[in-house]
Amino acid sequence: MKEKNVVCFGGGSAMPKAILSSLVNYPVKITAITSMVDNGGSTGQLREDFGILPSGDIRRHILALSSAPQWKKDLWNFRFGREVFDGGHRGHNFANVFLAGLEKNLDDYEKVLEFVYEFMEVKGNALPATIEQTQIYAELENGKIIKGEDEIDVPKTHNPNLKIKKVYLSPEVEGYKPSIDAITNADLIIMGPGDLYSSIIPCFLSRGMTQAFQKSKAKKIYVCNTMTKLGETNDFSVSDFSNEVEKYIETKLDFVIYNTKIPSTNIIEEYKKQQPAVLEVVKSDTKTDKRKFIGRDLLEDNGAIVYDSRKLVELIMSL
Repeated sequence: MKEKNVVCFGGGSAMPKAILSSLVNYPVKITAITSMVDNGGSTGQLREDFGILPSGDIRRHILALSSAPQWKKDLWNFRFGREVFDGGHRGHNFANVFLAGLEKNLDDYEKVLEFVYEFMEVKGNALPATIEQTQIYAELENGKIIKGEDEIDVPKTHNPNLKIKKVYLSPEVEGYKPSIDAITNADLIIMGPGDLYSSIIPCFLSRGMTQAFQKSKAKKIYVCNTMTKLGETNDFSVSDFSNEVEKYIETKLDFVIYNTKIPSTNIIEEYKKQQPAVLEVVKSDTKTDKRKFIGRDLLEDNGAIVYDSRKLVELIMSL
């Protein structure tokens, strides 16, 4: 039987933990695609100093797909140095420096990936949405333009209560051809969870990406976030999230998965202390199409307001 091609979108730590950590146990070929607009912390400093591509998101996907011994994984996550960057990030991550050094010396991102795949014993592919330098911009509902993934992710100089009207890349860039080909040839595409405007949607903004979604015959699944986030998704419902995804991929989703369990007030308040940017549990829409919108209790049993990877991936694969 032919191995199924599964393409996953989402940066940061949410998607690798919620999807990749369990999906690697299934007999599928995984391609994980990240945006290349990160400009905060260690990644942002290295971009500024050396003009290299951001590595903060793709390094997490590489780690999630790695079958390397534990010492390599520990090294990959190791941070050194006392420098404190914007947002409180402390020290450079080894993987960020390693990828930056390879890119500067090899001057060929495909060779960088080949070298890293070998070193980290990667099963599948971790690919960038583009290998051209660009930044993400957001237009707010009052017309103000804000620049940079870091500012969208954690508002510092703009009013976080203003809704985002649209996001775009400048300069415009070409999508990475292997990523475009992966979308076109996929059997299943999983988007999310992850920050909507600073992590997931930026993956779709390079030229050629939306056309690939339109050509692809894959089942397209969006995994909605468990909670809304200040400055990005204030007051969003499940359908608000999915409508925005459909707007940018310019085609319809086959399924939208969301969590239905409402944690206790105490658990929510404690989680908000740990994650100050989160607001409230995402509201489910009572009138949504039950064939397309699939709600389940998908949270971890320990009380954390995050997806249980095993439950979530079992549901996805059953579809």
